[in-house]
Amino acid sequence: MESLLEESFMINDPIKQDIESSNDIDLLVRKFYAKVKVNKTLGPIFNKIISDWEEHLIKLISFWEANLLFANTGYRGNPGYKHILVDQHFNNTIEQKHFGIWLQLWFETLDELFEGEKQILAKERARKMGHMFFMKMYMARQAKGSPTKK
Repeated sequence: MESLLEESFMINDPIKQDIESSNDIDLLVRKFYAKVKVNKTLGPIFNKIISDWEEHLIKLISFWEANLLFANTGYRGNPGYKHILVDQHFNNTIEQKHFGIWLQLWFETLDELFEGEKQILAKERARKMGHMFFMKMYMARQAKGSPTKK
């Protein structure tokens, strides 16, 4: 028999499920970007660039549905190129620390909401994408002869 303390923890700690549906992706993306918008480092960047948050969220939900649920969402986009444009807009000042904060918030949100194989896949894909986007920005800077911050 469990103690009252153990029972209270069990009642207050809902069992997390894996990412299984479009509704799960919607919840994840919206909760994550709510954190991004108010983050002291990322918020000013995202809020300056994104004029229509709902449109942006819908596109990102479609992106993650395609990447995690392998759904045919019709997603079309070039996020690598978009990140290069954002970096140029901010005079090549986007750094690895920005991607680190983004990844930390992504992992935190995933851990709050889900557990399972798709949750792990979401972390792995985000880690790879963050690295790839930063490298694309870095290469674009080099191609233009832009100095890089050290």
